[in-house]
Amino acid sequence: MNENAFFFQGDTLLLPEDFPDSAINKGLPLDLSKDFDKNNLDIFEIPAVDKPPSVIRAVSIPAGTVLPSGWKGVPVRRVLTLLSASADEGGALIRACHIAQWRQESCYCGSCGAKNTDVSGEAQRICPVCARAEFPRICPAVIVVITDGEKILLAHNKKFRAGVYSLISGFSEAGETLESTVFREVREEVNIEVKDIVYVKSQPWPFPNSLMIGFKARFLSGTIRQDGDEIEDAAWFSPDNLPELPAEGSLSRYLINSWLSGNL
Repeated sequence: MNENAFFFQGDTLLLPEDFPDSAINKGLPLDLSKDFDKNNLDIFEIPAVDKPPSVIRAVSIPAGTVLPSGWKGVPVRRVLTLLSASADEGGALIRACHIAQWRQESCYCGSCGAKNTDVSGEAQRICPVCARAEFPRICPAVIVVITDGEKILLAHNKKFRAGVYSLISGFSEAGETLESTVFREVREEVNIEVKDIVYVKSQPWPFPNSLMIGFKARFLSGTIRQDGDEIEDAAWFSPDNLPELPAEGSLSRYLINSWLSGNL
């Protein structure tokens, strides 16, 4: 078989050790699946949402499986930094990664426990016993670039590597609009109020199963006070004294770059 496919173990992309970075977004020959134990493989294809009727092929192996000699694993987050500053080139890779993780987690019905069956040509599974349909989970999360004149608000989250600062973000809650999520997350994490919330750009982000929705907003009132729970530090920064920023390929970096270039 000469079709190309993405190979995954969770949110890690599997590649031959000598595979060139320039070809990552094109996938690998599907016949390389012969290097793995076929009993451990989940080989599937799904429609490409941006260019139907083309398909995306992927191979997923369970966590903990020892890789064959000559193979390596590269976190998909790191791969995105190699593809493009906006991650637009990684759409097929991101979709395949998201679906691969979902398939590992959706083998059995969440209602009755029966083994789910695939719906041909779709990212969908259905229970043959109770007919419960299963689709990939997509969790909306906002991320907002907040400005005050010539300064931008950046924060260090406890989960970040030491020294890295990014934008305020958080998941939407039940019954909440995206704009309300922006107001709430900003208030909870850094104790300020914002105004003029405007949508900018979105990005699928399967770490895990998220859809990041990017906004811009302007400072309205309040004094920065980090919550101490998620946010360890937050401050206003000017373009000439920025801390270490998130990696290229993320929506947070796209929004920050847009502000720096005056295109926000």
